[in-house]
Amino acid sequence: MKKANILFVSQEITPYLVESHMGLIGRHLPQGIQEKGKEIRTFMPRFGSINERRNQLHEVIRLSGMNLIIDDTDHPLIIKVASIQSARMQIYFIDNEDYFHRKFTFWDKNNKFFQDNDERMIFFCRGVLETVKKLGWAPDIIHCHGWMSALLPMYLKRSFKDNPIFTDAKIVFSVYNDQFEDGFSKDFHTKAKYNGITEKEMKYFKKGNYVSVIKAAIDYSDAVIIGHPDIHSEIESYIAKCDKPVLGYKTPEEYICAYNDLYDDILVKVAVASE
Repeated sequence: MKKANILFVSQEITPYLVESHMGLIGRHLPQGIQEKGKEIRTFMPRFGSINERRNQLHEVIRLSGMNLIIDDTDHPLIIKVASIQSARMQIYFIDNEDYFHRKFTFWDKNNKFFQDNDERMIFFCRGVLETVKKLGWAPDIIHCHGWMSALLPMYLKRSFKDNPIFTDAKIVFSVYNDQFEDGFSKDFHTKAKYNGITEKEMKYFKKGNYVSVIKAAIDYSDAVIIGHPDIHSEIESYIAKCDKPVLGYKTPEEYICAYNDLYDDILVKVAVASE
């Protein structure tokens, strides 16, 4: 029987950024799932605070070289990779000089939210999907972590749904306590709109804030995980009313087995539906 392919798209992964709850899950979950017999691929943004020499990042020439157009401007997509030897797994990094070559992640040295965080989010999500297409590696499940990945469910279900690499992929979205008070640019919904997406489907993105993008990610996902014990109250209420599988918060000792069981449940349902 073919091994299931699980794609992890993570905003933070330890040890590449300052250690965090999300970062630790981003580090240990893929390893745990790989050890349970599944094939994995893992992506994160190549933030400027990541030391390329110390972490031994190097460019993957065969995957780089594409341009992504955002707000009528071409932005080169650079793919880098590093290995976590102890886990026997690779991390792919989405990179671009305009968006990621700065010392801070989302706020500058004066604690001001970067004005182009919306475009960085768009670039990251589209960059992941375009790179997976180039890899020719069809994921059975795509598990997204953090608001930086929140556009990916919509892109997958609308813009990439007819691509054979993604046709059968199911999306799991994990919600964390990574909220921010700042809003995106006023034309975020225009910049985020992509092939196959209607104006009506962009309704959440017109608000351009944390709550709206997470709600959209939930709507376009096939299952939701509460990844932190303290998530935004409005999001918590929204999840409670959604009509899809929801996995409550699991401790560090529990989550690998619980998430793996959820993946298996989804895969079984897909198999039954295709019979």
